[in-house]
Amino acid sequence: MGLLDETYEPFVMMDQRSRRDSYGTIIREWVEGAQFDAAATFDTSLQARVAGVQGVTSLYTVTTPKEMTLNYHEVIKRLSDGLVLRVTSRGQDKKTPASAGLNMRVVTAEEYVLTG
Repeated sequence: MGLLDETYEPFVMMDQRSRRDSYGTIIREWVEGAQFDAAATFDTSLQARVAGVQGVTSLYTVTTPKEMTLNYHEVIKRLSDGLVLRVTSRGQDKKTPASAGLNMRVVTAEEYVLTG
């Protein structure tokens, strides 16, 4: 087990479902989906601070093993504290090459509030 593996903790995919109630109204709800391991770190870079001045808040970097690809606008939740994040970049864009000793993929994310 490498140092990177030790930073991973359990996350779940959050899936939005819709159903009709007895009155015919469509109700949207969030349910927990597949579990996976990732590491989310708060981004304190200069670019993140500039984005904060422009109104973007709570930017994170999410690291996963290469086998796990997070897609743009997918919603995930960290199980340890319930932090919910929405992915704001393409998971296909940043990954280590096959020849690298590190097995990781990186996306950016923002804090997100689950609404119906």
